Amino acid sequence: MARSSADDMELKRGCEAAISAKGDRDKPVMCMRVAKGRGVWGKAGKLASRHMAKPRVLAVTTKAKGQRTKAFLRVLKYSNGGVLEPAKMYKIKHLHKVEVAQNDPSGCTFILGFDNLRSQSVAPPQWTMRNKEDRNRLLMCILNMCKEHLGSIPKVVGMDVVEMAIWAKENTPVKVTQVSSKDGPVESVVLEAESHVIVEKDLVSQAEEEDIEALLGNYVMAIGEAEAFSERMKRELVALESANVYALMETESVVEEVLQGLEIASICVEDMDEWLGIFNIKLRHMREDIQSIEWRNNRLELQSDSNVALIDELDKLLELLQIPPEYEASLTGGSFDEGNMVKNTEACDWLTSAIKNLEASNLDPVYIKLRAVREKRAEFVLLKCTFVRRASEFLRNYFPSLIDSMLNDKGNFSQRGHLQRPDHADMRYKCRTYARLLQHIKSLDKSCMMPLRKAYCHSLNLLIRRESREFSNELRNSSKASKSSTPLFEGPAGANQPTSITESPGDAYSKMITTFIPLLVDESSFLAHFMCFEVSILSHSDDSSSSPNTEGTSISAVTLEASSSIGKTSNNPAELGALNECLQELLDGIQEDFYALVDWAFKLDPLSCISMHGITDRYLSGQKAEVTGYVNVLLDDLETRITILFSRFVDDACYQIEKYERNVRQIGVVPYIPRFSQLAARMEQYINGSRDLVDQAYTKIVTIMFVILEKIAQVEPKYVDIVLLENYAAFQHSLYDLANVVPTLAKYYHQASEAYEQACSRHINLVIYIHFEKLFQFARKIEELMYNMSPEEIPFQVGMSKVDFRKMLKSSLTGLDKTINAMYRKLQKNMTAEELLPSLWEKCKVNMFIALLGHNGPDSHLLQFIVLADMI
Repeated sequence: MARSSADDMELKRGCEAAISAKGDRDKPVMCMRVAKGRGVWGKAGKLASRHMAKPRVLAVTTKAKGQRTKAFLRVLKYSNGGVLEPAKMYKIKHLHKVEVAQNDPSGCTFILGFDNLRSQSVAPPQWTMRNKEDRNRLLMCILNMCKEHLGSIPKVVGMDVVEMAIWAKENTPVKVTQVSSKDGPVESVVLEAESHVIVEKDLVSQAEEEDIEALLGNYVMAIGEAEAFSERMKRELVALESANVYALMETESVVEEVLQGLEIASICVEDMDEWLGIFNIKLRHMREDIQSIEWRNNRLELQSDSNVALIDELDKLLELLQIPPEYEASLTGGSFDEGNMVKNTEACDWLTSAIKNLEASNLDPVYIKLRAVREKRAEFVLLKCTFVRRASEFLRNYFPSLIDSMLNDKGNFSQRGHLQRPDHADMRYKCRTYARLLQHIKSLDKSCMMPLRKAYCHSLNLLIRRESREFSNELRNSSKASKSSTPLFEGPAGANQPTSITESPGDAYSKMITTFIPLLVDESSFLAHFMCFEVSILSHSDDSSSSPNTEGTSISAVTLEASSSIGKTSNNPAELGALNECLQELLDGIQEDFYALVDWAFKLDPLSCISMHGITDRYLSGQKAEVTGYVNVLLDDLETRITILFSRFVDDACYQIEKYERNVRQIGVVPYIPRFSQLAARMEQYINGSRDLVDQAYTKIVTIMFVILEKIAQVEPKYVDIVLLENYAAFQHSLYDLANVVPTLAKYYHQASEAYEQACSRHINLVIYIHFEKLFQFARKIEELMYNMSPEEIPFQVGMSKVDFRKMLKSSLTGLDKTINAMYRKLQKNMTAEELLPSLWEKCKVNMFIALLGHNGPDSHLLQFIVLADMI
């Protein structure tokens, strides 16, 4: 006989591993291989057939939980790899029936009924064992667990419990143990195969078994022989059947009555079935009617919800399309007075947002093609055009009227004896009232901005030109500056002595610059902001830096409260071009007043160009904002004009210096040298800032002076060095103080010093050579001969003997004191600057000593020859 799967320890370990893998702590008690089938319910609750069997493993497990022990029935199936894995788990406490299938003649198929299944209409699975032995072992294990842990066993159908107990005693070694219970010690029957796992109680107690034996002993069953007992049972069965047939025949009338009752009941059932059919048809029709009513009700509810949503959307759309009456009145015929600007601004805000909301990008595509939307959009556009036209016309008239009122007030302009600084604060305050209006006009229609800008610039240009003209005229009339006695390079040396500066015409120009340049910068910034140009405007720090002179404090940088919503924008080239065009129209013509003031100052004092150039350069370097581009152009033109005028003055001075070349022979210091020192001292007093202009003038004038001086000295070759050294000494003397502080003059001072030293050296050497001519000529001959022969051969040359040398030396050195006195008189005779004679005579003595002793002189071999001749 094949080994039972209950004894397969590998199967038991596999089940234990599968249960542990799932995370449960159950311990398997018995594991059996079974075949799972599915039955179907037939009539009278009988199972009619079953499906194809599937291999499964049933495992009875226990789990200790505190003092209690729970029992489970687990179903395990085989995976694709042949490994067991848990499929289902049943709690044994819910087992209420164990039924052996009647349709299986082998008796190996049974059904386990649990009372907690979700659907009792579904047939429970059928479990088929390989033989009855395996079935009995599994069911006995389950029943013993129910008896031990639940105190009762489930209902058993299809087999006898007593037979099961007898089978258990016959096929399993019994091990009797004492188990304590509430009633005292009780004997327990334990299967030997499972004695090491769990202790089972008897299916039938000892007392019950004794009662059964006593009951059986009261009857003489005569079952000593099986055949005799079988015959006896057959006879008793035939007698019992006969008695049953007789009893049935005696109760025929009762049976007929029962049959009649059944027939009547059948008729009633048929009538009931007919009524139920009728009721079913009516209920079906009613159900269809209810479904139709529900469908229509759902449609109505959906339609109602849709209508509510549609009304909400239409209300929102109407809010976009409806024009508030107060806004419509302001947009179509409202006044633009200052008191109504708040209402006009609110109306513009609404109109701008309304037009924006009806744009295709901001509107639902469903509404774009609606006629009402298209008509309202056209109406809004017409309303926009009407409002922009009215606002533009008002502002075009408002700006000239505002400027005319200022032009008619003479107190706004300079008058005789009173300089009036321009003040546009009140005008700007009134203009700020319409700043938001201009922003809305630009957002609604940009094309209307250019006429408004031109109207504003043209009107303001009239005011600024009138202010600058009156201010410039009063500056010239009230100035105390007279025609300056600027040193010229013509005439006698003592003429045109410079006077101290009391009041320069450049001061008038400075007042003009410090007053109007900040004004023009502020007006440029205000124009860029007020007229909504998309460029970076001038900040307060830039405005402050553009006024280097504290006398002319500029007006504070413009900040428009009404346009605070506009953030910083990057410069737009097109906007910047339009702004420059407007600035040119705004400031065009004002340069004539500046030019006139510059020309007037130049006529009175040409050197005032230096101070005017300095302040112009400072203001020009301080303008950095792009909105001040035209102001930079004005300053550039002024700087160029001042430079041209000053260059004209410098050219005239150079021309006067050049005329000395055509004069008769000059004796002594040329007059233009002291004149230049006076001019340089005066020019230094005018410097205010950069000194590039002055240094360029110094360079040009001094260069011409030195060139002309060289030409004048060449007129009399005999006196070249005397003229040069006297004039260069005069140049150094007159510019000594200025050369210490002016780098450009210091350079020419050193150049004159070098030229003076060279002229002195040439003139002194000439005087020495004249008085010692024979001695130097003899020495030169010796030098020439020494190139071609040895010193021993020189005395044998013609005229070079020792006797000749002694004659020459005696004639040259005899009366040396007289010679030196003659040299001094020679120097004194030709010098016109007596103050130079002592230093010149000292240099002469030093050079004479050097020449006679042969130190670095032109005849350095003279002493050597004397020694050589003496040796010979």
